[in-house]
Amino acid sequence: MFATLLALASVVHGVPKACEPGSGQSAALVTVTGFKDRVGNVRVAIYPANEADFLASGRYVQRLDTPVSPEGSMTVCAPVPEGGRLIVAVLHDRDANGKFGPFKDGVGFSRNPRLGLAKPKISAVAVDIVGVTPMSVELNYLQGLHPRPVREMQKP
Repeated sequence: MFATLLALASVVHGVPKACEPGSGQSAALVTVTGFKDRVGNVRVAIYPANEADFLASGRYVQRLDTPVSPEGSMTVCAPVPEGGRLIVAVLHDRDANGKFGPFKDGVGFSRNPRLGLAKPKISAVAVDIVGVTPMSVELNYLQGLHPRPVREMQKP
């Protein structure tokens, strides 16, 4: 099954070898969708599923930055030291400054919860990463006072 997923993704960013069959590693195989534009970087950060670590500076177990691809979705393989209950956060850092800018950057989380102005509840975003765990994360951008996917911004 994972070989099929990797074959469907034309390019796997991050650490592709960690998601190959037989790697023996635990990793999130994250397909990022819903880009507003094709500038900047994509950051995939994986945090322990607890309040003390979730989105805290430097408290991630894995963080990978890669330039945004010229088109389509992006697939990122992010290995973790060990599997378990974790949270995947994705940032479209449009100006590539390494910081979240709420008025310009896009964000998304594992399990794609509906976002508000505060960080989502751990129960809404935590996933079990055991072996290679595929998932899709849709980006959300601030529109008025609500973050939402680009496809919802474009509705008449």
